[in-house]
Parts: sequence; C-alpha cells; structure tokens
Amino acid sequence: MSTTWDLTKIYKSEKDFEDDLNELKTVATKMATYKGKLGEDECLSAYLTLEIRLNELLSKLYMYASMASDLNKKDVERQPRLMNVMLTWQELASGLSFQEPEIIELGKEHAEAFLARHPEHKQFTFLMEKIFREQDHVLTKDQEKLLSYFSPLEGEGRTLYSQLSVADYVGKEITLSDGKSVTVTQANWTSLIPEAKTKEDRQAIFEALYSQYDSHKSTYGEIYNLVLQAQLAEKKARGYDSILQSHLHGNAIPDEVFLNLIDVASKGSEPLKKYYRLRAKALGLEKHRSYDRFLKLASSEKKYTYEQAKELFFASIASFPEDFKAKAREVIDDGYVDVYPADGKRTGAYSNGGSNIHPFILLNYLGELDDVFTLAHESGHSIHTLYAMENQPVMIQDYTIFVAEIASTFNEHNLLDYLFTHEELSKADRIYLLQKEIDEIVGTFYRQTLFGHYEYLASKKAEAGEPINYAVLCGIMK
Repeated sequence: MSTTWDLTKIYKSEKDFEDDLNELKTVATKMATYKGKLGEDECLSAYLTLEIRLNELLSKLYMYASMASDLNKKDVERQPRLMNVMLTWQELASGLSFQEPEIIELGKEHAEAFLARHPEHKQFTFLMEKIFREQDHVLTKDQEKLLSYFSPLEGEGRTLYSQLSVADYVGKEITLSDGKSVTVTQANWTSLIPEAKTKEDRQAIFEALYSQYDSHKSTYGEIYNLVLQAQLAEKKARGYDSILQSHLHGNAIPDEVFLNLIDVASKGSEPLKKYYRLRAKALGLEKHRSYDRFLKLASSEKKYTYEQAKELFFASIASFPEDFKAKAREVIDDGYVDVYPADGKRTGAYSNGGSNIHPFILLNYLGELDDVFTLAHESGHSIHTLYAMENQPVMIQDYTIFVAEIASTFNEHNLLDYLFTHEELSKADRIYLLQKEIDEIVGTFYRQTLFGHYEYLASKKAEAGEPINYAVLCGIMK
C-alpha cells in the first residue's frame, strides 16, 4: 500500500511537463492573434476551442508544480518549477486581457445569439453570463492589459506567508514539567496539548509554536498589509464599492448574505460562551485559554492506522449507491493520497483537482480519530470533483467555495452517525465524539465567521486609509 503521492499520474517525466508548458505558450500565443476578431463567428469559435485547451493545460501544470512544492517547502529545487508556471501564465495573460472587454463590446444579445448558433460551445453559457454580470467592473482593453502587468504582485503576499511560515519554519525543542523534551512543530502541537500534564506545559507548547510568529510579527503585519493593499487597488481600479464586494460579486452573492452571517454569529454567540464556561468548569480551569480548546472532556484510547481509517470510512458508506462507493475507493487509491507528516511538508489537509484531472488528497495523518474524520472530509471533496468531471464539461467543472464544503461535511456527519449506531462505544467514547461534533460547529460556524469578520474589519481600515501593522491587526483580533 502506497502512502505517498505518485505525481507521475499527472506527468510521467519532467520532459512531459516542459512539453505542456511549451504548448501552453503556443496556445496562448495563438489565442492572442484573435484580438479584434471575436465578432466573427469563426474566430470566436476557434478562440473558445483554444480556451478549453488552455484551461486544461494550465490546471495540470499548476496542480503538478504546486503539489510537488507542497511535499517539501524547504526543497529549493521544487520552487522554481512552480514559479515558472505562475510567471509564464502571468506573462501570457496580458496578451489575452482583451477577451472580456471585446465580448462586452459585442453585447449580451450577440453572445447569446452566437451560443444559439453554436451549441458545441454551450459550456460557455455560464461564463458569458458571468462576464456580463461583471461588465461594470471590466475595463477597456488597454486598461485591462495594463492591470495584467501587476498580476504577479497580487499573490505575492500569500507566497511570502507560505515561505516564512512553512519553508523557514523550524520546530522548537522544549522541556516539559516531567523532564521530557519534545520538539514542537506545526504538525504535532495540537496532539501535544491534550497530552500535556500541566497548564504550564500547555502554555509552553503553545508559545513554542507561536514564537515563530511573534519573533516575525512586524514582517507578518507587513505581509498582510501587502495583501490588503493589493485588494484595495483591485477594488479602486475596477470600481467596486468595497473590497468585500470585489470578492462576492463574481459569484452573485449579495453583501447582505455575508454581513448577515457576521450579525447572526455575533448576536448568537451565547451558546458558544456557555460551552466554554462548561468546559472550564468540567476541566477545572480558572481561565479557558485559546489552546485549551484541544483538551478533551473525555479521552479515547482508540488509535487508528491509516488502513483502519479507510475501512471505517468505507463501512460508514456501506448503504450508499454503488457508484458513490466506487468513487470513494477510487479517490483514496494508491498514489492519490500523501498520508503522513514530513519535514517541510505543507500542514493541514486538502483535496486538489483540476480540469479533467483526477483529484489528489494531502493529509498529515497521526492516527487520531480526528484524522479519520479528515480522511472522510477530504474524500468528500474528491468524490465531488469526480462527479463534476463526469457530469460537466471542462469550463464549468470547477465549483465555487460557496458550495465546496457541502460534500465534505456531509461525509463527516455520516461517519459520526455510523460510529454512534454501529460501533461499540464506551461512555468516554461517546462524550469524545459529541465534543468533536460541537467543536466542528465551533470551527466551521463561529471560528470561520470570526476569520471573515476579522478580514472584513481589516479591509475597512485599508479602505479608510488607516495604517496597517501588526499592532493594528492584533487589536482587531482581540
């Protein structure tokens, strides 16, 4: 059984990767020759056919390069490949910046009539609708081309954060109250906290992890300021009312949906506060610190090998349709899951798929029950991706973040139901699982809304022209 990615499933050799990178350049260059000609049916048809191929190539190249990089952020030889893909696309994109302005100039009726005459391009219907919905924020051809020159800078904040937080991160060794030495890393700190014997040990583990961030707080503050300034520039250039609107408008989500979420979570936070008061009492804590959320109200001695985790997940979906079960096994087949933590490997977990590309799953599996749920969660994403590939053409296979978590959380809830109804659970196991479910609500509803609220308040400060630094950002979070 393989527990690492087999990226040869994407590219068998570096030459194959380079061949596709060269083809990407060729396709984009050919597309650029249709500038000023999209009003002709034959030219627009040829352009859209090339765009499908462009989408396939770009997805495949970026997916391969980014995943190879995620396996070891400290391996400097992996970084140029990813940077080469990004820089190549950013350079080529400026040559294609005429697309949306030119289609808008033709008019919505012209686009609809073209699609009616050319049903082979039906998959572009939604994308055309989106272009015309966004037309007030699309600039002229020359302006779009000028903005495209700045696109390499837009993602630089994220890149800097990743390099500083992962590539340059070094685990810190500390001595606990029992004399035992442990090296605290991003991968193991949440499992060390519940095992800590004293509150002083928990604090030491927490501070060991976050000392990296504290010692670079000015740099982190400036990185986030870079992110905000890039978003502010986009908002101003395209005439959005706010940074918030620039993020939501493309998916036709009214600002009120986001603001209502903030309002409901804020006004409805008493159950959360009550939960933490009960936890503090049950655990005998004078104060419930942030890191104390990893303490368990009941302990479960159960550990699961990765193979056991897979079988438990399969058992939980035994009554599901055969096609779903087949896809569940397919997404965690050998070579499609990178299972265990490694030095330099990206933390957390994700499912990654592209245009007609089989999805891959990244885990940092430690054998906890939480890891079993993570496997089910990420498998949900991958199954969703397979169904999208099976039922949608290339240009509309991607699904928005607004619906992306439905399939994954569904798998988790189903696994929980299965454990309660089919497994032999002790009282401690049941409490453990109930706490996990409550913590999932805290994490997905309250905590994610908190992050959104934080980003919203920070964006308002940027829009108001207020200075952004680590002290201001810490103040917002507090």
